[in-house]
Amino acid sequence: MPDRIFPRTKSVIGRSVYNCHPPKAQSKVKKILTSFHEGTSDREEFWFSLHGEHFIHLEYIAVRREDGTYLGCLEVGQDATYLRSLKDEKRR
Repeated sequence: MPDRIFPRTKSVIGRSVYNCHPPKAQSKVKKILTSFHEGTSDREEFWFSLHGEHFIHLEYIAVRREDGTYLGCLEVGQDATYLRSLKDEKRR
């Protein structure tokens, strides 16, 4: 897909989130996953400029059973550049 922020192949499905990241990001991802496993955190959020032209928003969300058992991590990323340009309000 040409509009992907970080290109991924279907082979990443089912892999550890940790192993889907470049080495320079792995220590941060490991801290997030550890906090999810330990139950000290359920959500982490980051935003940054990519190549000076895109504003990227990332969320890591712990997925748990109703009893709190950790099942895994959902990573959501979006190019939020357009959102930063919105002004005033739009309501239906």
